[in-house]
Amino acid sequence: MKPVLAVHRLSRRFGAIRAVDGISFEVAAGEVFGLLGPNGAGKTTTLECILGLVRADTGRIEVCGVDTAGNPDRAHIGAVLQTTGLPDKITPREALTVFGGFYPAPLSAALLLQRFGLSEKSDAAFDTLSGGQQQRLALALAFMSQPPLLLLDEPTTGLDPVGRREVQDHIAAIKKDGHAVLLATHDMAEAERLCDRIGVIAQGRMVVTGAPRDLIAAAGVANLEEMILKQMASL
Repeated sequence: MKPVLAVHRLSRRFGAIRAVDGISFEVAAGEVFGLLGPNGAGKTTTLECILGLVRADTGRIEVCGVDTAGNPDRAHIGAVLQTTGLPDKITPREALTVFGGFYPAPLSAALLLQRFGLSEKSDAAFDTLSGGQQQRLALALAFMSQPPLLLLDEPTTGLDPVGRREVQDHIAAIKKDGHAVLLATHDMAEAERLCDRIGVIAQGRMVVTGAPRDLIAAAGVANLEEMILKQMASL
């Protein structure tokens, strides 16, 4: 069975800076693949190329077996970026209703509010929601068309422990339902908890890929953070 997402030798320059340098990886249905690496490593640029927000210089991206270069439609992708730009006074119910109008067969606002634990806040202004509630609304918006692939760019950054765990629980549930998830994160505990496989990026290059447990064992260290530090030190 073909992977939901296949990235082949993707590269992107910004002037003299090679932000992404020939990386390749795949994400299967029912899998969370984590992109890990320091700031400036190329994680966000990779996600933006997949979304079509940035044009790749070279390489190929396939979503559900279709080359995205010849098909600009990204209907099979849902995304949560680092910031959720919604009007301060829009309510979750209003946001879901408006966004639902962009899809031929969206899930109902009521169903999404219930699934993502927002029913009690359905008519509250966006700027009164906690950080965790705002991110759960972002997940609900990304999930509206039940896309095969979800791209998540550091979705729990800045959240308190309760909000972080709530968002992580919803990501785990999305994976359990059979969706492919590409997760860019700095949180090593989050990666160990959620990711079936990870890819470590440094200076735009994919350094290593594999299951967190296998990579930790191969490096002879105690945890994922130590494994990544060891990889960075060897570059």
